[in-house]
Amino acid sequence: MIHLNNIQKSFGDRLVLDDIDTCFEKGKTNLIIGQSGSGKTVLMKCCIGLIDPDAGEIVYDNRQFSNQSDRRKQDIRKEMGVLFQGGALFDSFTVEQNIMFPLNMFTSMSLEEKLDRVNFCLQRVNLVNVNKLFPSEISGGMMKRVAIARAISNNPRYLFCDEPNSGLDPKTAELIDALISEITEEYDITTVVNTHDMNSVLQIGQKITFLYNGKLWWEGDKNTILDTDNPELRDFVFSTELTRRIKR
Repeated sequence: MIHLNNIQKSFGDRLVLDDIDTCFEKGKTNLIIGQSGSGKTVLMKCCIGLIDPDAGEIVYDNRQFSNQSDRRKQDIRKEMGVLFQGGALFDSFTVEQNIMFPLNMFTSMSLEEKLDRVNFCLQRVNLVNVNKLFPSEISGGMMKRVAIARAISNNPRYLFCDEPNSGLDPKTAELIDALISEITEEYDITTVVNTHDMNSVLQIGQKITFLYNGKLWWEGDKNTILDTDNPELRDFVFSTELTRRIKR
């Protein structure tokens, strides 16, 4: 479990995160939703240590993460898997080399052990015979699955996904959602997903945090979000859902 206690972050005179107090639960897909500029990307960057909050604390299973030295943070970072928006694969690396990258950084595995782990992760995301291909030689949906394989290669306790369905067609997006949900349950990890895709929210939103103008505005799950009487959340949910249906 990840606890966020009274997180604040400003850039100049602009307050981006205003006293965020919540938790992300183990074994669940925890979704952060909100309009562009609501602070959800900044919040995720604080969680993984790319940005330090100005105030508050981030605690991973009773271990302080924020306001720690880089060396102390590194121990927890080794337990994170991150799926960046767009996949962020290395163009000059093969699929195999991309997935092996975290293993080279954080483990002392032999080459044989790394290759075994790569092949296991590829099988887990339903990809075969792609080891020696480069990202430019596979589809967008396949690249996302390779990125997921890389994110889980080091057996993370915490998985962060930033807009995992960005740029994907609806059918492929549903497959990625299902894969993230399955991996979360199978490995009992704490998964945090930034998304504006209402289909994802309604499919895999076991714990949903809605940010509005940098504030925590509502929390719930996929079973309660459509019945909310929160006016800002209703505007977000139904305008987003309408836009999604028009695009289809």
